Amino acid sequence: MSVEAHPVFRFYVIIDKLAQAVFTEVSGLQLDTEVMKYAEGGKNGMLHQLPVRTSFSNLVLSRGLVKSNELLRWYLDVVGGKDDRRNLSIMQYDVGGNEILRWHFIEAFPVRWVGPKLQADGATASLETLELAYAEMKLGEP
Repeated sequence: MSVEAHPVFRFYVIIDKLAQAVFTEVSGLQLDTEVMKYAEGGKNGMLHQLPVRTSFSNLVLSRGLVKSNELLRWYLDVVGGKDDRRNLSIMQYDVGGNEILRWHFIEAFPVRWVGPKLQADGATASLETLELAYAEMKLGEP
C-alpha cells in the first residue's frame, strides 16, 4: 500500500450521456458525518459521540465554455421537471499516466449552473461551472 502524496494535475471526469466533458477543476469531494452526543448516567466526565448519518457536499465542476451547451441543457431539463440523473466518475492519475484513485457518484443531477463572466478585454477564458447533487459516492478500483 502506497502512502505517498500525488500531485493533482491530471484527472478525468466521465458523465453518462455526455459526448465529452473536459474539466479544469473539480471541488466538493467532501463527506460530513453528523454526531449525536450521548451522556451516560454515572459518567459525568465524558460524553459518548455516536455517528448518526453522513451527508455529501455538492460536486462543483468547472471547464472552458464550449459551443454545445450540453451542461446548461442538462440543467435546464432538470429545472423543467425532467428526472435526468446520471452517474459520473472521477479518475486521478499520477505523473506516469497510471490511474491511482477513482470515485463514482451515483444518480447525480445539476442544481446550479454558472456561466462565464464576460469582459471586453478578452484576457480571460470563458468558464462555466456546474454544481451537482448526488445520491451516493463509492470508491472505485483503479
